Amino acid sequence: MAAQASTLPETVPLPPLSPERRAQIDALLVDAVDLHCHSGPAAMPRILSHYDAFRDAEEAGFKALLYKDHYYVGMPHCQTIKDIFPDSRVQLFSGVALNNASGGVNPHAVDHAIKLGGKIVWMPTFAARNHLEAYASKSFPKTARPMLPPEPLSVLDANGRLIDAARQVLDLIAEGDVVLAGGHLHTSELAILFEEARSRGVTKLLVNHPSYIIGCTDADIRDLVALGAYMEHSICMFVESRVKQHDGQDLLHLIEVAGASRTVMGSDLGLTQAPRPVDGFRMIVDLLLDLQVPEADVRRMISGNAAHLLGLTD
Repeated sequence: MAAQASTLPETVPLPPLSPERRAQIDALLVDAVDLHCHSGPAAMPRILSHYDAFRDAEEAGFKALLYKDHYYVGMPHCQTIKDIFPDSRVQLFSGVALNNASGGVNPHAVDHAIKLGGKIVWMPTFAARNHLEAYASKSFPKTARPMLPPEPLSVLDANGRLIDAARQVLDLIAEGDVVLAGGHLHTSELAILFEEARSRGVTKLLVNHPSYIIGCTDADIRDLVALGAYMEHSICMFVESRVKQHDGQDLLHLIEVAGASRTVMGSDLGLTQAPRPVDGFRMIVDLLLDLQVPEADVRRMISGNAAHLLGLTD
């Protein structure tokens, strides 16, 4: 994600809205679910803490918030916050990203995360071979303090077959009935991984930002949806931020390709020079309404589909 305008403030504010539009947006955000909140503490610079993100979500009436970190599980943070605020209606979740810090494609890390209450397993992100190859000649936001260089990861061996560790991870995901997220694997890897996942009993499949780093064509999206996958689009890439790369028509097209019933909006926010996650949700809802997307579909994409993946629906 290349930087856009260096003149953006550290935290991009919500633009002015008419009282009527603000009321409409606020009503739609009740019971919203964010599966992709990048609050801190984190190795990457963040503009808000897990506590800040929780309070924002609570004030907006969110149903659930899921913390994502590329290097550590967030379930202990969820439990600590809930212990302090037991009466909060916001449910807090997290999971494990299978990067080098977690031992790579590591069944032990997955088993531990699920036993701690993790609800999602992300395949390699910043350590994915696909990610590292894509950014070999590009700049990427650095961690606050230098870390060891990542070792490239894939779920495939030299012959293009799933590695044994990946199969074991899929079995653990199926047994735990948690979400398998593709992370930053290439779409060619996802097709093999998700087909095997379905055959092993995994029922919750999620493709993270298919328009960024993953390499999904419209045909790829349709094929993955046919396997039962949901497409999660990162709000940060459609609203004012240093990583914005799409306009409203791009978003409308992506929704049409997968269908609103298979589309999820996740903030992917917490990064610098961007809105806070809940404000990002307000911005994307404002955009969706401008695009004449029916309110029922807006609710489905910001709440219902994600709630289903977390097992929060009847």
